[in-house]
Amino acid sequence: MSFFNKVFASVGIGSATVDTKLEKDTYMPGEIVTGVVEIKGGKIDQQIDEIYLALNTNYIRESDDRKYTVTATIEKYRITSAFMVRVNERKEIPFTFQLPYDTPLSIGRSKVWVTTGLDIKGGVDPSDKDYLKIVPNPLMTAVFNAVENLGFRIREADCEEAPRRFRGRLPFVQEFEFVPTSGPFRGRLDELEIVVFPSGNGGLDIMFQVDRKARGLAGLFSEALGTDETNVRLSVSNADIPYLQQKIQNVIGSYA
Repeated sequence: MSFFNKVFASVGIGSATVDTKLEKDTYMPGEIVTGVVEIKGGKIDQQIDEIYLALNTNYIRESDDRKYTVTATIEKYRITSAFMVRVNERKEIPFTFQLPYDTPLSIGRSKVWVTTGLDIKGGVDPSDKDYLKIVPNPLMTAVFNAVENLGFRIREADCEEAPRRFRGRLPFVQEFEFVPTSGPFRGRLDELEIVVFPSGNGGLDIMFQVDRKARGLAGLFSEALGTDETNVRLSVSNADIPYLQQKIQNVIGSYA
């Protein structure tokens, strides 16, 4: 075994490579992801300590009045234990894992991707990157449809660092910002912000931030002081789908 081959492999030249192939690229939160990891050996035999998949996204963090984009790992999956990959050897390792229910949706600037890496003894990590399209499940779709039927249109969707009182297992939440363009809340609200939290029973906890439009002198002072916003929660399940629009209208209407 050449000394130079060992040195090159340790810096990633001629070392093992990895490529993940997903069965499909579109998933709903909670769905099972399946695929295979293809490994091709390099110019020397190498020990692979493990293969792992990491589910990632970006979120916005604010510090010192500046905003930064930060990468967060939503979940990490170990799919093999240690093994040896020989020179030019090809291996296929199948895998399955479940997407967390709090995986962000692929809406607006929110992106989700899987990175694949090998922990290689004495070498670099030849990581691989695959984007996923995360779409809403039927209950989430019903929520968004109900909001749109009330005359709101989505303006922006971003993952942002969560205040500590709203923080779960992840340091961020995905926020959907809507503006009223028609319907009963046009002229009454400036915007409606929604954060969706999956609950353990397959339902959703929805947090609405209702931003009231300034009306009169008191309204102008409230807007200037930032007290024209109200946070309210609503818990829903699949059984509520036929009544979602009315439920959401009642919640928003109580604070508009």
